[in-house]
Amino acid sequence: MKHGKKYAEAAKLVDRATFYEPAEAIALVKKTAVAKFDETIEVHIRTGCDGRHAEQQIRGAVVLPNGTGKTVRVLVFAKGDKVNEAEAAGADYVGGDELIPKIQNDGWLDFDVVVATPDMMGVVGRLGKILGPKGLMPNPKAGTVTMDVAKAIADIKAGKIEYRLDKTNIVHVPVGKASFTEEALQENFTALMDAIVKAKPSALKGQYLRSITLTSTMGPGVKVSVAKF
Repeated sequence: MKHGKKYAEAAKLVDRATFYEPAEAIALVKKTAVAKFDETIEVHIRTGCDGRHAEQQIRGAVVLPNGTGKTVRVLVFAKGDKVNEAEAAGADYVGGDELIPKIQNDGWLDFDVVVATPDMMGVVGRLGKILGPKGLMPNPKAGTVTMDVAKAIADIKAGKIEYRLDKTNIVHVPVGKASFTEEALQENFTALMDAIVKAKPSALKGQYLRSITLTSTMGPGVKVSVAKF
């Protein structure tokens, strides 16, 4: 893959052989985010888990203290009083059965997170083939299947992110924007790592965290030392 001049200049600032302390890594990632837009800062965590075994799966959610810098659109599946509760809490879209054809037939996906009350999961289940592969399926572990829709919406809007293993046993999550201060990124990174460390499966033998890489949307990867975790 051929990179442009800006990337090449930015990459010179990063020593590929060095494992940086989190604060140094964050400062470097900010420095190497030189695109014309506000790049997203992401963390990629390679684990020693084998996601094919249910007892080694990692999945959960954490509220980043300084948010993600992204406006998150929330769709809520609810009925009765919960519809008004969701609307009052700031949900972008609220509905039930009538949304199924809109998503299935019209390909409507103008939302980032889906929340559902438990009594609506039968309806949402019909969208599994569409929402599942996109990581949009509500899940109790992530706090998106709940009767307390107001709290779920408030958390998501405040910067709650989901983390889960992908097929290669890596967790990919955003921790903010390049425009954030180093302190804000550091606080978000710490909150995420605390949650990931706590989520270690008890069935796992051997090393849990294999590698941690910080990167901006268009910038080079910066390796973070896993020693303190």
